[in-house]
Amino acid sequence: MGKIKYLTKRICKMNYKQFFSTIDKVHKKTNKNKLNIFIDIINCGLKYQAGYIDYDLFEMYKLNKKERKTIITRGINNEILKKYNDTSKSYIFEDKAIFNKIYDKYLNREWLYLNNNYEEFEKYLKNKQEIIVKPLSLSCGKGIEKINTNDYTPKELYKYLIDTKRYLVEDIAEQNEIISKIYPKSINTVRIVTLNKKVVVAFIRFGNNGNIVDNFNHDGMVTTINLDTGIVEYPAIDKKANTYEVHPYTKEPIIGLKIPMWNEIKELCINACNITPEIGYIGWDVCVGKTKPFLIEGNDFPGHDLYQLPIHRTGNIGLLPIFEKVMEETK
Repeated sequence: MGKIKYLTKRICKMNYKQFFSTIDKVHKKTNKNKLNIFIDIINCGLKYQAGYIDYDLFEMYKLNKKERKTIITRGINNEILKKYNDTSKSYIFEDKAIFNKIYDKYLNREWLYLNNNYEEFEKYLKNKQEIIVKPLSLSCGKGIEKINTNDYTPKELYKYLIDTKRYLVEDIAEQNEIISKIYPKSINTVRIVTLNKKVVVAFIRFGNNGNIVDNFNHDGMVTTINLDTGIVEYPAIDKKANTYEVHPYTKEPIIGLKIPMWNEIKELCINACNITPEIGYIGWDVCVGKTKPFLIEGNDFPGHDLYQLPIHRTGNIGLLPIFEKVMEETK
């Protein structure tokens, strides 16, 4: 009944224009009968809690029943979230200033929350040529700006930040030269996903096209990292499905990259899990620093969409078996 209830909710909220556009898209890719595609999408919703976006994104039309059972779909991801994350603690991750305060010892940089404290802000700015400013609650890199402090007087800058609701001010994070060499314009974060204090998946994102953020929705690209070795084994892919074995901006190779301080990165995230044990399923964004890794932010709603893209799967197998093993171990 749970799966039927989930599907019923999804149907009620469905964007029907996009749904039928997905059918057309899959038809053009596969030349399969549109009615059969329609039926198969509904079937995947009933059996695997997969929406039409999952169906297209994970190319479920190419998978057999056994392979489909290994994919973490939207519905399955939501079930994991409900089971392991206490929503009464979500505010810690949804407000960047609160997150910074609670996880301060893992940040490795100075920061300031603007709250009628101009004198403190003026003091903070001393000897800082550039800063990063952020809104408190937006995601996907929205509203983040790198500012040259010489372009404003302190009062002008303070007013600008208050007027634009960029209340969080941070030092520029300094990343390891090995990572910066691939793309120097942004902090190229490693995303570590932990489930009950176990690392279950990891990937790295790179910025592109001169952008200062590495987000997938801002021309960024993503590829997975081998959990044991810390080595990138697959090409990166962007939202338009372009794939990259070398970064187009620097021509530096992506495949074969060994993430510096890999064991320290995993240990950092596992240790950070202890601060808010009520949130058991977390996506950590980590900067690989010059001498040690440190946190950029945490996410209590890890998106499932970048975990198991077809180009990064081995043998068409998704990540659900890994998640299920961890969940079984921690019962």
